[in-house]
Amino acid sequence: MPTVDDILEQIGEFHFFQKQMFFLLCLLSAAFTPIYVGIVFLGFTPDHRCQSPGVAELSQRCGWSLAEELNYTVPGLGAADEAFLRQCMQYEVDWNQSALDCVDPLASLAANRSHLPLGPCQHGWVYDTPGSSIVTEFNLVCTNSWMLDLFQSAVNVGFFVGAVGIGYLADRFGRKLCFFVTILINAVSGVLMAVSPSYTWMLIFRLIQGLVSKAGWLIGYILITEFVGLGYRRTVGIFYQVAFTVGLLVLAGVAYALPHWRWLQFTVTLPNFCFLLYYWCIPESPRWLLSQNRSAKAMRVIQHIAKKNGKSMPASLQSLRADEEVVEKLNPSFLDLFRTPQIRKHTLILMYNWFTSSVLYQGLIMHTGLVGDNIYRDFFYSALMEFPSAIIIILTIDRVGRRYPWALSNLVAGAVCLASVFIPEGLHWLKITAACLGRMGITMAFEIVCLVSAELYPTFIRNLGVLVCSSMCDIGGIITPFLVYRLTEVWLELPLVVFAVIGLVAGGLVLLLPETKGKALPESIEDAENMQRTRKNKEKMIYLQVKKPDHPLT
Repeated sequence: MPTVDDILEQIGEFHFFQKQMFFLLCLLSAAFTPIYVGIVFLGFTPDHRCQSPGVAELSQRCGWSLAEELNYTVPGLGAADEAFLRQCMQYEVDWNQSALDCVDPLASLAANRSHLPLGPCQHGWVYDTPGSSIVTEFNLVCTNSWMLDLFQSAVNVGFFVGAVGIGYLADRFGRKLCFFVTILINAVSGVLMAVSPSYTWMLIFRLIQGLVSKAGWLIGYILITEFVGLGYRRTVGIFYQVAFTVGLLVLAGVAYALPHWRWLQFTVTLPNFCFLLYYWCIPESPRWLLSQNRSAKAMRVIQHIAKKNGKSMPASLQSLRADEEVVEKLNPSFLDLFRTPQIRKHTLILMYNWFTSSVLYQGLIMHTGLVGDNIYRDFFYSALMEFPSAIIIILTIDRVGRRYPWALSNLVAGAVCLASVFIPEGLHWLKITAACLGRMGITMAFEIVCLVSAELYPTFIRNLGVLVCSSMCDIGGIITPFLVYRLTEVWLELPLVVFAVIGLVAGGLVLLLPETKGKALPESIEDAENMQRTRKNKEKMIYLQVKKPDHPLT
């Protein structure tokens, strides 16, 4: 009895139906970008200073320019190491008193300004920006700056919980149902966030978006890989992630055109309502239907695919069986990931690399938003570097292998972060170039760890292993905002030093893993434990099991 892959060979592995599904789901992948890294624009922190009553009136009466007003009324101005003073402290002076002189208003109060008492901002802040962000609207600066970290961490908490919970529901109740429920909740919560009256409500709706958005993105990834033939799965998986990169470029343009955060949030949420129309275009996965013993419905979906592809179903292929024969079921346990030496080593290294990829990827994006003189341009240029990453992966992983490109990408990302620390401020173009190289390196590492994780575990704990290891990605995302925004208060380049260390360590650890190029997926714990041993006879047998190479998308 044939499998789904056998039938797809006859009716089209990547023909009109699959190309249509690929295009539609790639749009969804691109729309996930604003939730994952939208903090760069939604949480943009412009230069700011305390709002002092009477200063504006005094400045108008004396005819000061903005530079003169700042020089006379803002403490710590001009000192690079006094950012906290000029942004979060104010002179405790009554600027409404008539005795103040226009030439040097503070001279009559103290011979030296450093002797004047300072206090925290009491009347809000003045922000040097023509637009708005959640920072400027809810005053998430100075003593409230941690609330910006919490905003982004809440999204990653949602990613962590939602990917596990909804991933289980998708296996239990079907891809299609969970896919459209997540899209609907994501769309509604995104609009509600755009009209939130307070920080608390905004945080709640952002958390809800996190709970469903990544899960929906992952279900889209699963659907497209289950619709295509065996030889195209890896290629469509990589290009599904490339669509996310396209979303980065679009986000930069939309954010530039809409500098006010509420309009930006509303605009990037609208496509999700359009995705609900996919309900009449995207069928349930025939592989999932077959796993639930719903062969008749699976065959109807297969016939629909054949019709879309302009193919006819061969008479000999009118029934289906599962891709894998039913064997004695093994109950996977979390302890199985640590019980044996090689699998334990694989698990610990993969967990660390998932964590590293998330911290460096999100961290470099956030850091670019803090140090760049034009966040839209810098964000756009660094996003462009993700395209070469995908091309390099496609050209190398089946020729050179996985391990060396993976290790090199981590080492390049770490080394570039370290080099950036020593680049003078005047060479901004060189800093941007370094940031782009680091972004390219960590993007490669991120995409390769997705591919390799499933290739190192035996069948019965493969899903569990990938789930546990990839959860470290969300843990990394939770701590990254605190890591970036708090360390920059100590020293602007300190986050890069941390990124360099963890990136270089990750590159070294990858070299301890076995190469998986040309090897069949391990079926048992014994197979996984023996992956690093060189056995010529075993290798010959493995190569014979390779059915066909990956095909480029045409």
